[in-house]
Amino acid sequence: MHGERLAAPEPADQAPEPDPFAQLNAAQREAACHGHSSADGVAAGPLLIIAGAGTGKTGTLAHRVAHLVLAGHAGERILLLTFSRRAAVEMGDRARRIVGHALRAARGGDSAVRLPWSGTFHGVANRLLREYAANVGLEASFSVLDRGDAADLLDVARHELGYSRLQRRFPRKETCLDVYSRTVNAQAPLAEVLTRHFPFCAEWEAELRQLFRRYVALKLEAQLLDYDDLLLYWYHLMGEPSLASAVSARFDHVLVDEYQDTNRLQAGIVKALRPDGRGVTVVGDDAQSIYAFRAASIDNILDFPQQYTPQANIVRLEQNYRSTQAILDSANALMAEASRQYGKRLWSARAGGAMPRYVTLEDDAAQIDYVVREVLAAREAGVALRRQAVLFRNGHHSDGLELELIRRNIPYVKYGGLKFLEAAHVKDLLSLLRLAENPKNRLALFRVAQLLPGMGPANAERAHDWLASHDWRLASLAQFAAPAQAREDWLSLAALLVELSRPDAALLDAWHSQVGQARRWYEPQLERLYAGAHVRAGDLDQLEHIATRYPTRERFLSELTLDPPQASSDLSGAPLIDEDFLVLSTVHSAKGQEWDAVFVLNVADGNFPNEFATGVPEMIEEERRLLYVAMTRARSDLHLLAPLKYYVTGQRRHGDRHVYGARSRFVTEPVMGTFERVFHSIAESGGHGAGARPNVSVDVASRLREQW
Repeated sequence: MHGERLAAPEPADQAPEPDPFAQLNAAQREAACHGHSSADGVAAGPLLIIAGAGTGKTGTLAHRVAHLVLAGHAGERILLLTFSRRAAVEMGDRARRIVGHALRAARGGDSAVRLPWSGTFHGVANRLLREYAANVGLEASFSVLDRGDAADLLDVARHELGYSRLQRRFPRKETCLDVYSRTVNAQAPLAEVLTRHFPFCAEWEAELRQLFRRYVALKLEAQLLDYDDLLLYWYHLMGEPSLASAVSARFDHVLVDEYQDTNRLQAGIVKALRPDGRGVTVVGDDAQSIYAFRAASIDNILDFPQQYTPQANIVRLEQNYRSTQAILDSANALMAEASRQYGKRLWSARAGGAMPRYVTLEDDAAQIDYVVREVLAAREAGVALRRQAVLFRNGHHSDGLELELIRRNIPYVKYGGLKFLEAAHVKDLLSLLRLAENPKNRLALFRVAQLLPGMGPANAERAHDWLASHDWRLASLAQFAAPAQAREDWLSLAALLVELSRPDAALLDAWHSQVGQARRWYEPQLERLYAGAHVRAGDLDQLEHIATRYPTRERFLSELTLDPPQASSDLSGAPLIDEDFLVLSTVHSAKGQEWDAVFVLNVADGNFPNEFATGVPEMIEEERRLLYVAMTRARSDLHLLAPLKYYVTGQRRHGDRHVYGARSRFVTEPVMGTFERVFHSIAESGGHGAGARPNVSVDVASRLREQW
């Protein structure tokens, strides 16, 4: 192994150097040390690492980065593409620790390693496009739209074209954005996308085509790029041979995490970076490909070996470090019945363990009762609430459970709620900075202008036209005839924007004071517009603190938009009173996480697989993988819950209409053989629905009168 030749031989009287790869198992080590990876310009051939759930994927990829650096490749020449900024930071930190330890042992002294090109596809695209803006018809000051702003701009186009005033209901802006995004990322014809994924919109094909044409025009006019544009522009940049050669020459190695979640654009970008595959390493698990609704294509990872000549080397990671063997036996049985896949069998050194439970329940009320009872029992046995999770196919599946948790005073956090940057007051403040960065940003101007009294949409449109007619000079806003009630605030706004747009204001440390400047102007508007202004001010404190982490205003605005922090507003209990909380999450949001105990709700046909997937084999198989992801989040205890009845009009146990749940087609007899079968009803458990009503009366009215 090349990891054993990392430094010059030691004299015989000295102890051998520690091996930085000693902690890896054989398969991990093979993946980390693949190829010669020398710095002589000849990179190793393409490598595909199939990393099963819980098999140490992140550590393996970090060790591969470390191996490349120790082999002589500069960190600046390694491109590491991930699907979240947090993952990029974690992987970079791990690689630095590994390299640092090895270099200190071998050479002593400073061992700092920089990995400046570690980030998400969208983040790296943003940086490259600002460098190559002139080559692709952009201004380097372009703004990046978050999803909410992109939907709003589509709505502007929708209204301009008169589609909001049709006699028949035209698709909403969010639906239109979903159609546009899937068409772009899948690189598929609009008609095909509508037929396969949005059949209820198929009749509007001509109107949608015109809408998207206008949407693109509005973005180009204002120098705005949405998430999809970042990939699309990078993809087309790499389509020009001379530009592709210039970008590719920056990097010796390209490593991609979560490759099963890439779409056609992303796979095309990787292929264009390294047409022959040399220096390419991709890591992923086809069994965890669950994002087809974002246009991710499982074909990218399944067809990867055939994309290059010679074919890619494949290394399988099958030793699981998370779950007991009993849980893995169930997961293996589930995936053994999948169709097209890379065959693998997860195993664990944690032999045995309690069999996972398949719990048949009387109804959805019994399901809630079972979850709460088991969660509290586990807590009494020493398993903290935060080490337990309830997973579900769709967000609304937890509605009844949330009410019961609140009733019983059990704090919880639900993943997938309001994001920090979606809060209105945070968007207000960011819009001020975005307008200073790009005066053509129509959405930012409209939002900022309408913060002032009397400045409705019509006056905001007038202000936008005024700015356009004055060559987008923010100083010209001082001469704009704002309504009388807004005049004083308008002049102070114009002065602020001039100050924020000074040529040196967006650079280095000079820009850090801008959030404070913008905030001082905004605070009177915050108090006028929103209830609980003092609470919202805390979010602005956080925003001001976050700003200090970024070297420039552009990096702050772009990276915050591309990878926003999550809000903590989903907590149902006061975290300062009780810092422990149960985790509720959709399965999609739970990917990459793990807990000691996991409860999966509503494991029945219609949910697993989802009713909308029936009839389409590829979608059925993705639903199987979704259940697999849910099951493999559990370390020690796994509960699949299958209610027999689902009530249509409420949660009462008697009198309401109901439907019967059919066993999930994924829970075949071979799969069921790996589970302990349990039945649970509220009556049998002695719960709140058990027993006859006692013949006792309480005069509550008298007690209420006596209280006062």
